[in-house]
Amino acid sequence: MKFPESVWVNRYAGLGREFFTELPATGMPDPHWVAQSPDCAALLGWPADWTGQNPEALAVFSGNAALPGMRPLATVYSGHQFGVWAGQLGDGRALMLGEVQTPNGPMELQLKGAGLTPYSRMGDGRAVLRSSIREFLCSEAMDALGIPTTRALCITGSALPVRRETVESAAVVTRVAPSFLRFGHFEHFAHSGQGAALRRLADFFIEHHAPECREADDPYVALLDKVTRQTARLMADWQAVGFMHGVMNTDNMSLLGLTIDYGPFGFMDAFDPGHVCNHSDERGRYAYMRQPNVAFWNLHALAQAMLPLFEGLMPHEEAGERLLATLEVYKTEFPAAMLERLRAKLGLAVAMDGDQALADDWLKLMAAARADFTIAFRLLADFDTNREALRDHFLDREAFDSWADRYAARLAAEGSEGAGRALRMKRTNPAVVLRNHLAEGAIRAAQGGDFSETARLLKVLRSPYDEPLQRSDAALPPEWAQHLEVSCSS
Repeated sequence: MKFPESVWVNRYAGLGREFFTELPATGMPDPHWVAQSPDCAALLGWPADWTGQNPEALAVFSGNAALPGMRPLATVYSGHQFGVWAGQLGDGRALMLGEVQTPNGPMELQLKGAGLTPYSRMGDGRAVLRSSIREFLCSEAMDALGIPTTRALCITGSALPVRRETVESAAVVTRVAPSFLRFGHFEHFAHSGQGAALRRLADFFIEHHAPECREADDPYVALLDKVTRQTARLMADWQAVGFMHGVMNTDNMSLLGLTIDYGPFGFMDAFDPGHVCNHSDERGRYAYMRQPNVAFWNLHALAQAMLPLFEGLMPHEEAGERLLATLEVYKTEFPAAMLERLRAKLGLAVAMDGDQALADDWLKLMAAARADFTIAFRLLADFDTNREALRDHFLDREAFDSWADRYAARLAAEGSEGAGRALRMKRTNPAVVLRNHLAEGAIRAAQGGDFSETARLLKVLRSPYDEPLQRSDAALPPEWAQHLEVSCSS
């Protein structure tokens, strides 16, 4: 596979100059490879040795060169940040290179950290090695967990200094997705009074990413319904693995229902429903337990931004009522999706009355004990053969025993067979997630010039349901990990 053979398309560029600024990337001096994802390359239809077959790849994915057909551009959007209207935002450190044709349809490739754009505001347009490794690993980890996400193809690095809290080294991560369109893209054109551009954007999205909506009686209502359902299911996916995004602003919400923009994210260690993973989130707006409601709030912001699409078609009040009614599906879609995932995590193959209460009480029991979220669910798979190992994670043994008796009775009620159930549960409850201390280990090694831990950890995270060879990958976090903090600069 040679890059010149790749066919690049630039459908988004056809929307018009209101939607983006076209500009080249700002390269890095003396770049080097940090990491590559063979699985993401396979998604593109590229061989595992694509970097070896294309010596120019390092320069291209460091922002130092462009391939024929690439048309780098930064898109403009707006949004609500921490619940407050922030006005115009945009790709402040991201550049879309274009779309490449793949066996899985057109995929956008985007450089993150390739220099200033008109939307950088007070930023420098750069990404650092630390944040790039976190995004790279988590993008690929989430995909392996079966959670919709943008992907990460590779990281390149440089000794170029970048100032954050301290001076760090620069890096560029190449992100991949069918589309990086966000709620904030709709908000930008609605709030700036560009109704015609908003309509072009909505029609573009329907044509290329939601063609089934064209056949609906009202395509725009159908589009909101689709986005609402996808978002509800994504929230259930996040909650089910203890994932916290950390900065669920409307400009970080994907119209495709993907997990997007990995910054101050975290996976739950000791279960605390009120846990806030983002040190910058002083009021706890994006705490774990609030994520589903925040997503619903963000969907209301999207619906508000879609109102101008109905001008000339129906009265403003009628359009608002129709959009609000469409959002109501979230109130049933999310709980149903969440219960479905909890049944699977508990190994319940048949739906029965009382399952919601059983699951809720298990979560309350874990929260009271601050049991490790990932380990407790994983140990539950061996409930029949090693109940004591799970019991040891709960100080209130009486409360655990009471719930365990109910759980045993529930399993008996559906005639559950232990060995088969354990196997199913271990394909649902991961052994390994990207805990902060695991990422930190890879980061510290990389900052010292050793990228092997990033590659090793990637392999582990791509098989999250298998017991890792290195047992510490699936163990309780070490004491020093309690002092790790991530913020919006992460």
